[in-house]
Amino acid sequence: MTTVYTITYVLLAVAGMLTVGRLLVGPSDLDRIVALDVLVILITAGVTVEIGMRREGWNIALVAVVALLGFLGSVTAARLVERKGSEQRREAGH
Repeated sequence: MTTVYTITYVLLAVAGMLTVGRLLVGPSDLDRIVALDVLVILITAGVTVEIGMRREGWNIALVAVVALLGFLGSVTAARLVERKGSEQRREAGH
């Protein structure tokens, strides 16, 4: 079973490196926001795998709260980027 956990951690690490690359390079602010959201999801998945490996369920609620906060942060940031873009279009029209 430890082989499965090791493969899972390796895949999560590779996905994390690719996500950090998108976060640093991302041509737009929205790409960076999505990369941050994916990074939060990957961290949450890694902690969840650790919970499964140790068979301790006492901190599952904490993982759910972190995932929810990451989602709400991404939605808020996406709204701000959308608002910024609409203001720039409005100024360009005048």
